[in-house]
Amino acid sequence: MKLDFLFFFESAMLGIGLAMDAFSVSLANGLNEPKMKMPKMLGIAGLFAIFQAAMPMIGWLLVTTIVEVFGFLEFLIPWCALALLGFIGGNMIIDSLHPDCDEIGENSGECKIVKPLGILTILVQAVATSIDALSVGFTIADYNIFEALISVAVIALVTFPICLGGIVIGRKAGDKLAGKAGIFGGSILIFIGLEIFITSWL
Repeated sequence: MKLDFLFFFESAMLGIGLAMDAFSVSLANGLNEPKMKMPKMLGIAGLFAIFQAAMPMIGWLLVTTIVEVFGFLEFLIPWCALALLGFIGGNMIIDSLHPDCDEIGENSGECKIVKPLGILTILVQAVATSIDALSVGFTIADYNIFEALISVAVIALVTFPICLGGIVIGRKAGDKLAGKAGIFGGSILIFIGLEIFITSWL
């Protein structure tokens, strides 16, 4: 395949499509942690971008080597996404309904939600939102190794700003939503898990 404009355009469009779930989760993260610092924002967007690129590449390797194993894994993909995002989203909602009180909040009779996202939670989110991209291995199965690497690199470059934008938007909305932000964020994660699960059967 020739590395022309159409090749890069198709890869970019593929990246945009794949990044929508990651964007929604990034939005939820911004809602949940409106005081998130820029280094952490860049780290989350970067991790999401890496996984959005890695999964199609893994799918390409499986398709071009052991298709039978990939067929079994493809069946498990929606179940894994639903379980992971449902668990994280549920915990986020529970934490919002029963927030921890910091010292200032206790003295003033108010509770402030202080629940920064941990690296393990972010890692699970990255896996859950990108795992369905394994099936993209079929889409790029006719690419050689060089073309496949270029394609997933474009996907990563597209995903990064989309996810960063999601976090920024979520932070701004999170400041306004205050204590309800975690509920909205958790609901988004559960919805994305259901969306991945349901659309996989259509």
